[in-house]
Amino acid sequence: MAGWYEISQANDGQYRFVLKAGNGEVILASELYKAKASAQVGIESVQRNSLDDSRYERLEAKNGKPYFNLKAANYQIIGRSQFYSSEQSREKGIESVKNNGSTTKIKELIV
Repeated sequence: MAGWYEISQANDGQYRFVLKAGNGEVILASELYKAKASAQVGIESVQRNSLDDSRYERLEAKNGKPYFNLKAANYQIIGRSQFYSSEQSREKGIESVKNNGSTTKIKELIV
């Protein structure tokens, strides 16, 4: 089963999106956007950039947990991953974003 994007609205009225793998696990989460249209542009940026390995910034949190950011051509962060237990797990997360990022399936969870 292919992945999908979900757009939702935070309590303060801002919007965010997540990319979910086919099993429903969140593999990439966006920052908050003031407008829904901006969140949609963010999704389009993930769709364009997710296959390019050079767009992934591999990092380690202060607690030693690996994670990654996906960046656009202008070096702005499009999305951030969860924290992983190992660098190998982080690489699997990146592969999942590469495999699912081009999906055009978008679910809106806005009421």
